[in-house]
Amino acid sequence: MILVVAEQRGGVLNRATWEAVAAAQQLAAPTSGARLKIALVSAGAPAAEELAAAGAGDVLVLNDPALEVYTPDGYVTALAAAIPPLAPEFVVLPHTYQTRDFVPALAARLNKPLITDVTAISGAVFTRPLFQGKLAAEVRPTGGRPCFVTCQIGAFRADRVQKGAAPSAVTAVAVAVDRSAIRQTPEAPFQEAQQAVDLSQAARIVAVGRGIKSREQLPVAELLARALGAELAASRPICDSGWLPMERQIGSSGQTVAPKLYVALGISGAIQHLVGMKGSRTIVAINKDADAPIFEVADYGIVGDLFEVVPALVAELEKK
Repeated sequence: MILVVAEQRGGVLNRATWEAVAAAQQLAAPTSGARLKIALVSAGAPAAEELAAAGAGDVLVLNDPALEVYTPDGYVTALAAAIPPLAPEFVVLPHTYQTRDFVPALAARLNKPLITDVTAISGAVFTRPLFQGKLAAEVRPTGGRPCFVTCQIGAFRADRVQKGAAPSAVTAVAVAVDRSAIRQTPEAPFQEAQQAVDLSQAARIVAVGRGIKSREQLPVAELLARALGAELAASRPICDSGWLPMERQIGSSGQTVAPKLYVALGISGAIQHLVGMKGSRTIVAINKDADAPIFEVADYGIVGDLFEVVPALVAELEKK
């Protein structure tokens, strides 16, 4: 059996959960009769209905009032109690900020192996990046079961989840969490600033690089983002220069995204940036340099001056 740990906030599923389900189904495929179960940690979440409706596996809702607001101590305590009786071969989670916050402690509590940031699965061999994506390692876990596996955002396609013909069963699992053992005082999760944005949830992104030339030229990209209903993002040099806030940085030292549409404006395509966006469904690159590495991953490439191309695109979009 393979267990997926879903992620939700305020009863709304993080869409990376579906990517983890797709990865778990791929992991289960070579094993005849392998089953999936999905655990949802919450004091009571409407997200359970969405999971059950997909019919991908039985849903287990871990209930305790102390779990209403996320804390790593609470999640570790609840899952450390719930996982051993289930005896899964693997526990699969999305590689989100929240998962990175608690799953190392969970694996250590249970003394089990942990493989993070997985980008591909072949049998029981997992591929993960090293040195900011410059190398890829193939890892086979040792040290007993379950093995904890976190999946890189965008590496597995959420739309490839194999849904069942009928809804899955939902079972409430009571877990006892001692509030006095929770050492953290929860605040608004993962918000570095009031206007912080979780780009991993964006369906469309317009990202700018050095080719934008100056902060004063950002409105060119903002107009395109507005016309597309997209979020504005950037490569590291733009954020390092203070032209856009750090929470809008995409790449190995920023956010990892997998939108339906990713438009790269004046981005050369250094490996550190590609690591953060290569899982995008459709990539459009606009760059004056025909040899820019970004064109190697782009579905559509425009060799030209973004200050000429982007206004033309905006004009066409505004006609619709």
